[in-house]
Amino acid sequence: MQDPNEDTEWNDILRKKGILPPKEVPKDEEEEEEELALQQQSVVKTYENMTLEELHENEDEFGEEDEAAIEMYRQKRMAEWKAAQLQTVFREVVEISGQDYVKEVNKAGEGIWVVLHLYKQGIPLCTLINQHLSALARKFPQTKFLKSIATTCIPNYPDHNLPTIFVYLEGEMKAQFIGPLVFGGMNLKVEELEWRLSESGAVKTDLEENPRKKVEDKLMSAIRGSLPTRKDSESEDEDD
Repeated sequence: MQDPNEDTEWNDILRKKGILPPKEVPKDEEEEEEELALQQQSVVKTYENMTLEELHENEDEFGEEDEAAIEMYRQKRMAEWKAAQLQTVFREVVEISGQDYVKEVNKAGEGIWVVLHLYKQGIPLCTLINQHLSALARKFPQTKFLKSIATTCIPNYPDHNLPTIFVYLEGEMKAQFIGPLVFGGMNLKVEELEWRLSESGAVKTDLEENPRKKVEDKLMSAIRGSLPTRKDSESEDEDD
């Protein structure tokens, strides 16, 4: 079969009549380099449009030669995320209703921790926790603190489960504290609540240890100090 790219008079006639496609012009090295550069730019543009999650999900689809570009844009996205985190400040406990739940909790945003307090008016411990959360909201402005009357979020939510605190990250529940016994009753200190929330990841505390442990250690020391020693007991027996 005759080569359609061959320079013959017959092939020229066939090309003019549209029977053969136009003759392919060999690419020189410069044109090939330009085409390769355009392809690379196209790939880079794809990276630029990806979120951190998308970069992670698609990293197996890229070749080894793309690893450097992927890592560069991953670092760029991470820096942008950290900058956004610093700009996102709340500083107060916001009251929400059941209608706000999905927007304020499940769709709070990437990397945003949410602390939601379900309460009821007239329960002293709920009032105390709302006060503590107001202080913590000012101390940890990057954490989103919310409160809601329990039955507006969860119909028929039982009073004996109050106070209740739910901790979320990107719509996923990370911790829950339900009922007065979990909080230790009206003796709950703001530092103790801070420590509890830090254990769930919601805040980054500067406390070095659980404040409740200090109180418990002091209580145990006081109890041990008030108990008679074995020597004292023996002396009392001899006196008798």
